[in-house]
Amino acid sequence: MEREGEMRASRFKRICVFCGSSQGKKSSYQDAAIELGKELVMRNIDLVYGGGSIGLMGLVSQAVHDGGRHVIGVIPKTLMPREITGETVGEVKAVADMHQRKAEMAKHSDAFIALPGGYGTLEELLEVITWAQLGIHEKPVGLLNVDGYYNSLLSFIDKAVEEGFIRPNARHIIVSAPTAKELVKKLEEYIPCHDSDVSKLNWETEQLAYPQKYDISR
Repeated sequence: MEREGEMRASRFKRICVFCGSSQGKKSSYQDAAIELGKELVMRNIDLVYGGGSIGLMGLVSQAVHDGGRHVIGVIPKTLMPREITGETVGEVKAVADMHQRKAEMAKHSDAFIALPGGYGTLEELLEVITWAQLGIHEKPVGLLNVDGYYNSLLSFIDKAVEEGFIRPNARHIIVSAPTAKELVKKLEEYIPCHDSDVSKLNWETEQLAYPQKYDISR
């Protein structure tokens, strides 16, 4: 039985967290960001995220940094004045644009988690899900479904499966749970399930219009 505060081994070295640069209206969203940061620390996992120091971004990064784990923030130079305010923790990687941001984040991560967020969070989340569906990577993708925040999104995806736009096995790419502890546990147990024809494709980074150094598959 795990004791409170006990360090736990993980298959992941770093997890990328997508989340809002706003805190949201519910305190539960803020609590969940801090809880996730502490869970990563408990499992000796470093954080990769979008580089902001405000909103949920700031809360999760501060929690991981305070716990003694390494934090990598990746942010386009044009967004730095808008998103980075106050004291920024950890290592900040400035990149040229949003495409490089996502590729750099994926390159350094072994799994992905989405906290509640807006358009940017959804765009990042859906892209890594699509990459998994295409066999570009086999990294787990998780939704921290705080207070049912992502219920509507999950219902939409189920509807897309029902209507024949998403294959049933691709639905299993997305792992969800209401708490950080439960979600990370599910990600640890995740086994990729791709279509046989897709998984055999030899994807190159040029197909994503990224420089060769942005290899997201490993």
